[in-house]
Amino acid sequence: MSEILKPPVMVSYGAGTNSTAMLVEMVRRGERVDLITFADTGGERSETYAYVEIFSAWLVERGMPNIVTVKKGGREETLEENCLRMKMLPSVAYGFKSCSQKFKIEPQEKFANNHPLTLAAWADGLKVVKCIGYDAGEPHRAKFFENKKYQWRYPLLEWDMGREECVESIRAAGLPLPGKSSCYFCPNSKVPEILSLPADLQNRAIALERNADLTRIKGLGRRWRWEDLITSDRQQMDMFSQPGDMPCGCYDGDAA
Repeated sequence: MSEILKPPVMVSYGAGTNSTAMLVEMVRRGERVDLITFADTGGERSETYAYVEIFSAWLVERGMPNIVTVKKGGREETLEENCLRMKMLPSVAYGFKSCSQKFKIEPQEKFANNHPLTLAAWADGLKVVKCIGYDAGEPHRAKFFENKKYQWRYPLLEWDMGREECVESIRAAGLPLPGKSSCYFCPNSKVPEILSLPADLQNRAIALERNADLTRIKGLGRRWRWEDLITSDRQQMDMFSQPGDMPCGCYDGDAA
């Protein structure tokens, strides 16, 4: 038998507002956390990677474990590479969620299933406590509570913390708010998010669309293509960036 006395506590960190606030509150409330994992699909926005580093350092300074980044299969292809090889778009574009399952959930489960801390706990007949950051406005997402290996916990629901409370908690801790955590080519992206992407990421998203064999949908926008949106936006920007060579003709009060 090992020396594990208490069930280890694991946090699945998504790098968004809710999971960040959950960890901030766990620090503030003096709660114990033994393992924090972040699943990297290989297609996260640059600001997400930067925030994970900043927040991980903040946690370590306060006695928490660092955030461990895990990937599907360790060194296997990224979600983007998988889409290019399979000539398809992320599964959510077709109405499925297997991309999240394969590149977010499974890598964290594989890491946890082979971690010495969890293996020792299971050897002692203990269940690992897995904390998920669903806030008070989304209780319907809390579907799992216990199985042979894990006991799921939803701290934000316990504390009745909604989105606004999560934002306030992060700001009170002196931390910047995290941006949206998702792949830069996620079909669920909103138009402003697509247009705010750096040109190199927009071009990579367009390459995904052009490479995919599409029949049921038109592109990353499902019924429309990101390429059309991005091209239209660039053309408008080019139009406004052209130097004007005609006077506007507006009266400015000068009688001369």
